[in-house]
Amino acid sequence: MPRIRLKPGNLPRHASRCRDDFEFSDVQPRVRVHADRGVDQQVTTLAPFAMSRTPAPLSRHPAWLLILRDAFRHQVFLLEARQQGRTTGLLPLAAVRSRLFGRFLVSLPYLNSNGIIAESPAAAEALLSQAVKLADELGVRYLELRHETPTMHPAINAQLSSKVHMRLRLPGSPEELWKQLDAKVRNQVRKAEKQSFELAWGGAELLDPFYAVLSENMRDLGTPVYGKNLFLRILHEFPGDAELCVLHLQKKPVAAALLLHGSGTTEVPTASSLRAYNSSCANMLMYRHLLDRAILRGQSLFDFGRSTIDSGTHRFKKQWGAEAFPAHWQYHVRVGDVGEMRPDHPRYAWMIKLWQHLPVRWTQIIGPRIVRGIP
Repeated sequence: MPRIRLKPGNLPRHASRCRDDFEFSDVQPRVRVHADRGVDQQVTTLAPFAMSRTPAPLSRHPAWLLILRDAFRHQVFLLEARQQGRTTGLLPLAAVRSRLFGRFLVSLPYLNSNGIIAESPAAAEALLSQAVKLADELGVRYLELRHETPTMHPAINAQLSSKVHMRLRLPGSPEELWKQLDAKVRNQVRKAEKQSFELAWGGAELLDPFYAVLSENMRDLGTPVYGKNLFLRILHEFPGDAELCVLHLQKKPVAAALLLHGSGTTEVPTASSLRAYNSSCANMLMYRHLLDRAILRGQSLFDFGRSTIDSGTHRFKKQWGAEAFPAHWQYHVRVGDVGEMRPDHPRYAWMIKLWQHLPVRWTQIIGPRIVRGIP
């Protein structure tokens, strides 16, 4: 059988098609590129493959491409490796554009972990090769893959591993968790329990108090806040598996979090508390409830998110018994240096200080326009 080569053409924005750009045979993987609106047709079909591994965090679901496209207006792609008539690998990608930072191809923005899902090294290599081609076509500064296990490929020319994922293996009941917690943690939770906090779980009806806490906390940290639409889309896309938690004190929201329940794993990608209430230990009480919630759903792992080793957030998560798991963010850099393009680079310190002095309302208007372009 003769070998067939399909040459890639220029991919127009908002293209609604898939194409095979990889030389293929019955043995070697071939890669389909599902682009923009063409992704909609594939999410339901390919979700079982993406979520087939156990545990399967919800952040692995390909529907995140629809969320990122609709909330941030990113151009999205779903690369599918196929071999002998079946799917053997996936790579979701979003093209991020920013006047401040430039253009990037990322898997995936907002989420701590993503990248290639593949049954074999051959499928992984095929997906990464196609992603590099796509990065060249789009003219981005770099391709970023938020991996936990490195993927070997000659195009990878940079890596960041300064952060770790903090995860806690959950016991069978909230009572068992309470017994295994450090005495200091239990004392802080008890202190909060003596106050008149009110806990609420829900969806879009809790978005306003959730967003009020998030906006003020992000302003205090000097970081642009995401728009409300991102969280609305998450709640809409994952009904029953994504939920909001809000802790009130005298009707004022003081701590809030978003939980994502996957198969065996619960993640907390966004959580905030107001600094003015630190002494009340509101954040400790909220996390106790977040952990209990995951246990009661039968989960085996709780993902606190990424942290820099020995940072304040790292110590906070570690006190709950969380262990460090590696984070390997891999790059194919085409222009510049990865470190210089990160928003935490020292050159942006003055912007952080300025942001911390803005009224919260202003940050809610300006922030979403900035943060959508941060890789």
